[in-house]
Amino acid sequence: MRESAQVVSRTLGVVAEHIGPGVTPLQLDKLAEEYIRDQGAVPGFLGLYDFPNTLCTSLNEHVVHGIPGKVELREGDVLSVDCGAIKNEFYGDHAYSFAIGEVSQEVKDLLRVTKESLYLGIEQMTAGKRLGDIGHAIQKHAEDHGYGVVRDLVGHGLGRVMHEDPQVPNYGRPGRGKKLKNGLVLAIEPMINMKDWRVRQLDDGWSIVSRDGKPSAHFEHDVAIVNGKPDILSTFDYVDEALAKNANAS
Repeated sequence: MRESAQVVSRTLGVVAEHIGPGVTPLQLDKLAEEYIRDQGAVPGFLGLYDFPNTLCTSLNEHVVHGIPGKVELREGDVLSVDCGAIKNEFYGDHAYSFAIGEVSQEVKDLLRVTKESLYLGIEQMTAGKRLGDIGHAIQKHAEDHGYGVVRDLVGHGLGRVMHEDPQVPNYGRPGRGKKLKNGLVLAIEPMINMKDWRVRQLDDGWSIVSRDGKPSAHFEHDVAIVNGKPDILSTFDYVDEALAKNANAS
């Protein structure tokens, strides 16, 4: 599973190399599909539940499940890119939210806090704790900063199937829910709205957007419990390296 997660990590790194104003999500989607196949893997989202693309690209008020389109990204946008891959019959699945060019301080803060909430949730993924401990850590950090934690969408177990039990809400009460054990693998994925937590689905049957039209952020890692402690199978290192390289080039 680490191999599958790393394929996705490197794919998001390729996306990071090319993302920016003037690029279309559909161009990023084609790059991602080509790269995944070159790694001896198969796109995990393409055809899953009849989804039409390799990436889910969710722009601004879009929370998740956005379909890549031909509209060019603009300075100030925020784009969440969710990617999956199958290698050796196992899934990798994680996501990163990108600031497009120079964004407002409000958006920078939202991205920072959402990413922080992801790692705070991961810290709780130890043997003997419960799912509610993960959700509570994410919820408290996000809500302490005035953000809305999406209730309608959750993280999930991961393995030979993309969405396995248990569901992993980004909210909860400490000490409640399924007990965490060695060998469990979860996709932990805070979806945090700038204001109201409520969402709605668009007529395309896929795109989920914030009901108030405010921006949303989404970060996701694949995490296993090994020797009682969380072991992050995916990494944002490739994204960070690409973004740093782009910044130096400009």
